[in-house]
Amino acid sequence: MQMKLSPQPFTLFKLLVLTLLLQLQTIPTLTLSPCKTSCGSIPINYPFGLEDGCGAPQFRHMLNCSTDLFFQTPSGSYKVQSIDYEKNSMVIYDPAMSTCSILQPHHDFEMTDIQSAIIPPSQDTVFVLLNCSIDSPVLNHYKYLCFNFAGHTCDELYGACNAFRVFHLLTNSSPPCCFTSYSTVKFMSMNILDCTHYTSVINTENLKGVGPLDWVYGIKLSFSVPDTGCESCKKSGGTCGFDTDTEGLLCLCSSFANSTRECAPGSMISKGQSNALWRHYLLVLLVLAYFQTRVRLV
Repeated sequence: MQMKLSPQPFTLFKLLVLTLLLQLQTIPTLTLSPCKTSCGSIPINYPFGLEDGCGAPQFRHMLNCSTDLFFQTPSGSYKVQSIDYEKNSMVIYDPAMSTCSILQPHHDFEMTDIQSAIIPPSQDTVFVLLNCSIDSPVLNHYKYLCFNFAGHTCDELYGACNAFRVFHLLTNSSPPCCFTSYSTVKFMSMNILDCTHYTSVINTENLKGVGPLDWVYGIKLSFSVPDTGCESCKKSGGTCGFDTDTEGLLCLCSSFANSTRECAPGSMISKGQSNALWRHYLLVLLVLAYFQTRVRLV
């Protein structure tokens, strides 16, 4: 018994048509990196990452993307309003924080030690302790922790804000308040400070003569970017990440290739190259299948 190949007319023409159809066909591209580049409208760049192994290890597990982007601390999740990568700042909002328009229950703002070191509240974020007892440590032994905030007073705050006016009405006077920095609330809880509420104001450089109704309430964080050689990785087309076991730097070159410093030539696959590669594989498979159907047993 012999096997022979039965030639078919117009074989070359059929192959040319098949190749042309494959060139016109849209093929899904390969995913180059496992790291998401945004959450909603907020871009996610180094040193941050959403997936474990993306970004810098110092910022591991700090961000969470559900419907919105949140910054995670021991005291809760805080919605990220913006990230400025040029100024290395992030603005977050505490939904449980009191503001000029709403009075919230007692609440502490807490960060881990590493967060306090690499992404603390910025110098232009002022914490305001409200309705403090006359026995509060910031009004006695630690009164130097309170400072003059652009000439603003407790009377002004309690009088201008509907949410804080209740303090004035309950005592028929203006209870003490304290304008202070993050270091105060970092080392002393609201219970120790003996103040019932707090709020925080950002962009405080130009608030002289600006009333509390026009302040921007929130917390601005100032982060530092670790110098781990990420620039060479990005220039080679990779994404900066780290080994989840050792936390050593990794340059994520594609979904199947990583490097310790930068991506080697040819390790990156662009969208056009990805389509061409898939078209090549499919062409080979289809040609083989075409000829196999012509094999006859004689």
